[in-house]
Amino acid sequence: MPDNGERPLSLIEWVVLCIACEKPTYGSVIAGLFSRGGSLGRVWQVSRAGVYRAIERLERLGLVRTLGPQRAEDAPPHWMITATPAGRKAARVWLRTPVAHGREVRSELMIKLALLDRAGDNPQDLLRRQLAAFGPLAAALADRVLATTGTEHTLALWRHEMMSGTIEFLDQAAWQAELAAASRPGSHPRSHQLPLPPPREGS
Repeated sequence: MPDNGERPLSLIEWVVLCIACEKPTYGSVIAGLFSRGGSLGRVWQVSRAGVYRAIERLERLGLVRTLGPQRAEDAPPHWMITATPAGRKAARVWLRTPVAHGREVRSELMIKLALLDRAGDNPQDLLRRQLAAFGPLAAALADRVLATTGTEHTLALWRHEMMSGTIEFLDQAAWQAELAAASRPGSHPRSHQLPLPPPREGS
């Protein structure tokens, strides 16, 4: 998405689209979420100009549309935006797609987890997919550590240790998400079948 020869959506464009899927909203409201004191600004900060550029491109691609202008008393008109059916479909797929590289965990994966939390969705599925995606990469990095020497070995070791820490984080997050799902009203928890938390190194 898109598949018409244009560049793929940027991270900020995906996030703005996901927020527009929640309910009709204003660009200024979205920008506030990404401010220093905003709920998403604690994960990732984006300028107001960046938000409005994202809205313009999403509208051009047919992923959001404007409603309005909406006018409040003694205030200039504001344009409300909402996601189109095509935008909602694309956002659902993106939110459940794991990231491809470890360096994207701090930005893209964390913002996906924050968006799922805003929507009240359990992140179990995304976390399981992410663990499955990183498993072969972790194994390849372990092989690389054994097969290299010198500076190349040092770099491979650093990357392997970073990936190992990421996988431990994902294990813990997935376990906590499963516990949260089992404790929801109306669920049928089977505590004896829940996984134990991954053992910490040295325990």
